[in-house]
Parts: sequence; structure tokens; C-alpha cells
Amino acid sequence: MVCQIGAWVADTLVHAPLARWAQTRAQVVAIDDGQTALTFAQLYAQVQHQADELKCNQAPETVFVDDQLSTVAQMVSFLAIISSGRCAAVSDPDWPSAVRQSVQNSFSTAASTPPEPTPTSPFYIGFTSGSTGIPKGFRRHHRSWTESLRVCIETFGHDAASAVLAPGRFSHSLFLFGMVLGIWSGAGVVIQERFSASRMMQTLRQGRTPCLVVVPSQLLLMLDLAARRNMPPIEGVRLVLISGARWMRDRTAELQALLPNARIVEFYGASETSFMAWMDADASAPPHAVGKPFSNVEIDIRHPQAPLDTGQIFVRSPMLFMDYVGSQTDPTAAVRDGDWLSVRDMGYFDAHGFLCLVGRENRMIVTQGKNLFPEELEAVLMACPGIAQASVHGIADPIRGQQVVAVIQMNTTEPWVTAQRLSAVCRTQLESYKVPKRFFVCTDWPLTVSGKTDHPALAKALPCLPPLL
Repeated sequence: MVCQIGAWVADTLVHAPLARWAQTRAQVVAIDDGQTALTFAQLYAQVQHQADELKCNQAPETVFVDDQLSTVAQMVSFLAIISSGRCAAVSDPDWPSAVRQSVQNSFSTAASTPPEPTPTSPFYIGFTSGSTGIPKGFRRHHRSWTESLRVCIETFGHDAASAVLAPGRFSHSLFLFGMVLGIWSGAGVVIQERFSASRMMQTLRQGRTPCLVVVPSQLLLMLDLAARRNMPPIEGVRLVLISGARWMRDRTAELQALLPNARIVEFYGASETSFMAWMDADASAPPHAVGKPFSNVEIDIRHPQAPLDTGQIFVRSPMLFMDYVGSQTDPTAAVRDGDWLSVRDMGYFDAHGFLCLVGRENRMIVTQGKNLFPEELEAVLMACPGIAQASVHGIADPIRGQQVVAVIQMNTTEPWVTAQRLSAVCRTQLESYKVPKRFFVCTDWPLTVSGKTDHPALAKALPCLPPLL
């Protein structure tokens, strides 16, 4: 069932609608992982019980959600922490013990009796990778997410206010947002304790979850499974929200055929910014385009330079994060300028008003006196038959400054993939200085906890990787 848009828009605290749904939608399932299902009444009762315990025990102002619990139990804990006026810190279950200890030691364990929460009170600390090896904690206040929830429903309509399937980790801010979206709207959310493309398709085929929040790698696994098993279309999906990495737009027609009634949307954002820009997935769209700004977002390109007036992307909106918790010296940290914020992405606006993303400033390679953004070259390589993944790096070169090299993972044993042939393909699409001088092969491809390529890990492994001949 889809709730009436506008019923919750005035709520300025993330947990606020739950009490209303416990009264008006008491028997509707709020969260379901296939083993445990809680109605809104049951969820609210458990949340209130845990919140009362936190208040009685004078828990510290920041409380970590136990990442060893089930995802349903983590959601109860998360909502209880913020309902008690405290800030919920969401750690990653895969952190090594030394990292976990270092992160947790940076928070006070002193007893606290926080004041009643306001829209600008911190409610959530998530963590993103940094250059120091210790995750960066980013802190959000209620308004930054209630505005995100509001503009999501305003932009994408009733389908964004329908039941959500969020088949990813609680520690991944995209999936946590998807879970909260289902509870916020009163339509409910279905989750997976461990991702399975097969179970994701089964859930979608049941028609319970018209809205799917997903990362590209999950969609590719689903498409490959559907093709192998010659599965029929899934009719009940109405909205697919894709983020977390660049969507492979050449697969859009295939995805639309599998989900014929779905609106397929890509959106661009970051843990520190929430939504920035969005667009309907379109295979014919410019390859660098990430969409047009959301209605409550302003974007400014700073210090533009040729070609294409590329500069650093700054954003201003009510959805920006508060601050980092922990290290303030990480060179990958976001940059503030008054009300404006940049996560160090570089881009430009094209003639049609689309924001185009060329890469991350801290991955930029300077070679032969020119700037190269690895993401552009990686996209060209991954479009080649037989290439599953690509990661581009610069290594010291006394003549060029940096020499461009590429690491690839192959998904074929065909002899087509050679260094000479890949170089030839790159030359047909890129300026000569962007063509890799050497190629290396990695079979055990490293990923971050959010499913993205771990480029720093590949950079460290470069000296040990075999060359592609």
C-alpha cells in the first residue's frame, strides 16, 4: 500500500513518523528479513522499550549499534538510540579488531542525559574509508535526512513512498537510507541479511516491494542470473533507485526489459552530501552525465579550466552533513567554504544543464603536464569485451611526471585481450597521453565494504601483479 504523500512531510525528526504509524498502520509489516517480521506496532514497542533503558542507564551521547546483531535488531537499536535523544554510530562488521578499537576509543563513554532532540541534533554517525587506514566518521543531524527523505518522495512521487527492498548492509549508508525510507513513509521495508540475487528477484516477483534501492553490481548479478535462467519479466517493480557507483548504461535496455514497468533512476551523491543530482537512466546520455540538481540543491563549479570548464564541484543544500568525528587531517576529507561543501569531485555542466562528473580530485593523475581522471579511462576499458574491472594508476616517471598504467580483471579466457589490442581501443577513444603505457592483471579483485573497487589496495599490489602481454 502506498501512503498519501505529504502526511509525514512536517516531521523534522527521523524517528518521528514511527509513533504515528504504530497507531494508524499498526498491523502493517514495517521491516522483514524473511525470517523475522515486525509490524509498525511491534517495532515501535521494541524501540520504546530500548529507548527507555538507554535513558534509565544514562547511556553516553553516542551509542554504537551492535553490528553482530541481525539487521532487524540493528534497526530496532538504531531507532531506539535516536529516540532517546542520542546519536547512533553504525560500524562495519568487517573491521579488523585494531581498527574497531581505534574508532571506538575516539568516542566518550561518559554517562549522558541529552536534551530533547531538535532538527539540528546529531542522530547518526556513519563511516567511510580514508587515506589514513582509519575510517572517517561523518555525523548527520536529523534535518539533513528528513530533507533527503522529503525531496526523494517529492521528486519520485508515490512509488518512492511504497514498500522498499533494500538488499544491502546496514553499515552502508545507501541501504540504511532505503530502510529508513520504507519506515518513514509507513509502507515498510524488506531487507536481506546476506545479499542474494536469486532472493532479490523472488521478492521483487512477489510484488511486495515496488521500490528497489540498489547498487549497480547487484543489478548486474540479477541480470546475469535472469539471462542464464531465461526468466520472464518482473511486472511489480515501479521504481529503481541506483547509486553507490556509476551505472553501466549499456545494460539499461536489458534491465528495462526485465523490469518493464519500472522507472530506472540514477542519482549522484555522497555520504557527506546526500542527494546532489539525478537522471532517468538512458543509454544515449553523455557518458559523464550524472543528472540535474535536486530541487533543494545548488551546485557551483569552482576554478573551471579547459577542457569543458572542468572544476571542483561544490554543493549547497539543507542535506549536508555536520562534521567529521575523529581525524581532521585526512586529505580525502570534504572541503567546506561557508555553506558550501565539496567532496573533491571534479566536473562541469554541459550545454543541456547536466552535471558531468569526470573524477575525484585525489585520484587525478598528472602526466606530460596534463590532468587525467582515471574514471574516464576505466570506463573505456570496462566497455571492452572480456574486461570485468579496471583500475588506473599513475606511477613515478622521470620524464612524464607520472606514467599511466592500468590493472584489469578479465572475465574471459579468450586470447582477444592483449595489451596491444587494449591500447589500440584506447587510442580510438582517448587522447594519446591517456593511453596506458602498461597493463597488469589481477584475478582476486579487492573491493571496499560498500562493493566498490579498492583502488588503494590495487596501488599497493601493483609491484607484485603480472603484466598483460
